[in-house]
Amino acid sequence: MEREKKIGIWIGAGSYFIWGILPMYWKLAGEIDAVEILAHRMIWSFVFMVVLIAIFGRWKSVMTELRQITRQPRTLLAMTAATLLISINWFLFIFSVNGNHILSASLGYYINPLVNIVFAMLLLKERLRSGEMVAVVIAAIGVVLLSISQGAVPWAAISLAITFSLYGLIKKKVSVSTWTGLTIETLIISPFALIYLLFFAEHAFMGYGSGLNAVAIGGGLVTVVPLLLFSSAAKQISYVMLGFLQYLAPTLMLIVAVSIYGETLTAFEWGSFLSIWIALIIYTTSNILYAKRQKKITQYEIKAHHSL
Repeated sequence: MEREKKIGIWIGAGSYFIWGILPMYWKLAGEIDAVEILAHRMIWSFVFMVVLIAIFGRWKSVMTELRQITRQPRTLLAMTAATLLISINWFLFIFSVNGNHILSASLGYYINPLVNIVFAMLLLKERLRSGEMVAVVIAAIGVVLLSISQGAVPWAAISLAITFSLYGLIKKKVSVSTWTGLTIETLIISPFALIYLLFFAEHAFMGYGSGLNAVAIGGGLVTVVPLLLFSSAAKQISYVMLGFLQYLAPTLMLIVAVSIYGETLTAFEWGSFLSIWIALIIYTTSNILYAKRQKKITQYEIKAHHSL
C-alpha cells in the first residue's frame, strides 16, 4: 500500500510537472494563431485517445460507457457543457502563453482552488470552514491589488480559474471515467475544429512546415498524457496530497515566465502573488487539519462500535 502511494505521488507530480512546463511547448507554436492551435489540440487529442484506448485495451469499457451516455440526455448535455468550458480554458491558456502573459496563466491556476471554494458555497450550498473563508478573502485582496497595479481586472487569470472550476464541478457531478470523458469531449468538438481548419483557418490544413506540423500533432499528446497520469494518481493518493501537488504547475509556470521568457513583476504585483500564496497556505493548512480531525473521529467511532 505504501509503495502504491509513493508511485501515485510520483505519477501525480509528473502530471503537474508537464502542465507546469506546457507554456514552453505552446511557445514552439508561436507562429500559429491561437484558435488554430486550439483546433489542432482538440483533433489530435481525440486521435491520441483512440490510439491509447486501443493500446491499453479499453475499447470494451469505453464503448459500454458511451452507449450508456447516449441514452442519458442530461449526461450528454453536461458533457457538452464541459467540452465548451475546457475549450474556452485551453484557448485562454494558449492565448496567454503566446501573448507573453504566462504569469496570468500562473495566477489563474493559483487561484483556481479558491474559486472552487466559492463555487462550492454558491452552487453546492456547502458551508465554508473559517480557514477557507479567510483564504478566499485574502486571495480576493490579492486580485484587487493586481487590478490596481495593472489598471485593469486580470480577466484572463480569473476566466482561466472560473472555466476550470466549472469544468471540474460538472465532471464531479457526472460519473464518467477519464478515458471516456476525454474521448467524448474531444469527439464533440473535433468536427467543428476540423471544419475551422479546412475552411476558415489562415493556413492550409497541416501546411505549416514539418517542424510546426509536428508541434501541432504533439499538442494532442501533451494534452492527454498528463490528464491520464492525473486520473491514475487520484486513485492512489489522498485528496490532501493532490492538493499539495496542484501548486507545482503554477509555480513552474511562474519560474518559466520569469527565468526563461523574461516576464517581470512589479513590487505591487509581487505583493498580489504573496497575498494569494498566503491564502493558499491557510487553505491547505485548513484542509490538513480538517482531514486529521475527520480521521480521529472515524477512528473513535470504529473503536466505539467494536466496544459494543
